[in-house]
Amino acid sequence: MSDALLVVEGLTKRFGGFTALSDISLSIQPGERLGLIGPNGSGKSTFTNCISGTLPIDAGSVTLDGRRLDGLPPHQRTRLGLARSFQLPRPFGSLTVAENLRVPMLYAGRGGTDTEAELLEMVGLGGKALQRPGDLTQVEMRKLELARAMAASPRLLVADEAMAGLSNSEVDEILALLLRLNAQGVTIVLIEHIMRAVMAFSQRLVCLVAGRKIADGDPQDVIRNDDVLKAYLGE
Repeated sequence: MSDALLVVEGLTKRFGGFTALSDISLSIQPGERLGLIGPNGSGKSTFTNCISGTLPIDAGSVTLDGRRLDGLPPHQRTRLGLARSFQLPRPFGSLTVAENLRVPMLYAGRGGTDTEAELLEMVGLGGKALQRPGDLTQVEMRKLELARAMAASPRLLVADEAMAGLSNSEVDEILALLLRLNAQGVTIVLIEHIMRAVMAFSQRLVCLVAGRKIADGDPQDVIRNDDVLKAYLGE
């Protein structure tokens, strides 16, 4: 669609003779909440790495708001408005929580107006600014990871398993945070295995299996899709 924020066309990624992603096409509208699911090894993280610039693609194209991203390094994509969080947060352990936000604000940001204090309040870490990341709990570390991504003032945020390993109540905290960010105008792709969270969050669901897109549409329709059920439950 011409008004799509992100357009991926024919994205293919190979590692030697192994095709990790095969001809993936999808578009994401401004403000949309998209869930991306699939069994382990289906290509979800490879897809994230390809659109964010961590991995080069072998075929296809990635376009953000009409700008081709092919060949651009990750920091330039971030400056254009595409940010991501990582499955395993790796903050700068020697810096304070606030200083961890200052780094992306200075080097990858797009001139947003939020201060470190405002970002920390937004994610519920307002009282932790002077602490070191090593003093944070697991859910606080996940919030810091999302704050670091938001420090770049993204238009599109890819949240890669932001709830992995959390308790039910902690999952609800991160879910509420992502919904707040979306309500503020951030388009979000949520990659997650916790299906109750995916279903509560997503307006649309895409399923990858063995590097191919097998379903794309209303979440209730996708989870009832025969191919999706076979991928998760077997024949």
